[in-house]
Amino acid sequence: MDLARYIEHTNLTPTLTIQAIDQLVEEARQYNFLGVCVPPFWVKRAKREIGNSSILLVTVAGFPLGYNMTETKMDEIQRAIDNGADEIDMVWNISSFKTGIPWTKIEVAKCSKLCHDYHKIIKIIIETAYLTDDEIVQASKICADAGADFVKTSTGFASSGANVEHIRLMRKAVPEEVGIKASGGIKTRDQAIAMIEAGASRLGTSSGIAIVNK
Repeated sequence: MDLARYIEHTNLTPTLTIQAIDQLVEEARQYNFLGVCVPPFWVKRAKREIGNSSILLVTVAGFPLGYNMTETKMDEIQRAIDNGADEIDMVWNISSFKTGIPWTKIEVAKCSKLCHDYHKIIKIIIETAYLTDDEIVQASKICADAGADFVKTSTGFASSGANVEHIRLMRKAVPEEVGIKASGGIKTRDQAIAMIEAGASRLGTSSGIAIVNK
């Protein structure tokens, strides 16, 4: 299994430097990773370093808590696209979802449309650590129905990240054409393979080199 082609090589740490961004892109090039995931501030720099290579440039919106105003998320998305992002990983409004109001789905639909107007991919982070199994299924279906291209497990900033059972629940809940991104705590080759076998089509990890080198 060519694990590198599943991996979005990720660094979203608050102490990230310009040197680390350049290194992230160079490592993605060296190990043939599918893409890199960087904070919005560094999208323009990463785009420059990627140049004409096929490395996908991913960034985040509404990160990491998701309770920003929808207009704020849309502004983040627009700026990220203008700066060269190929894909947006947006944290959905967990607070709205837990309250049970319909705005949750409306927000996902608005942000999905914005991305699709520019032919960009959007992944919705539902933060599974804060959800019950039934909520994970419901959340995944909402995202798929609202036009999301992927449903993603985690920001990596909650109490726990991806696990195999949650991936299985998400995979069963959405149509085949909707992808599943596992992220948060994936550090070993065995974990990576288990996530893919459970239904993940992308892996977000800062341990990509260790995973492919084992």
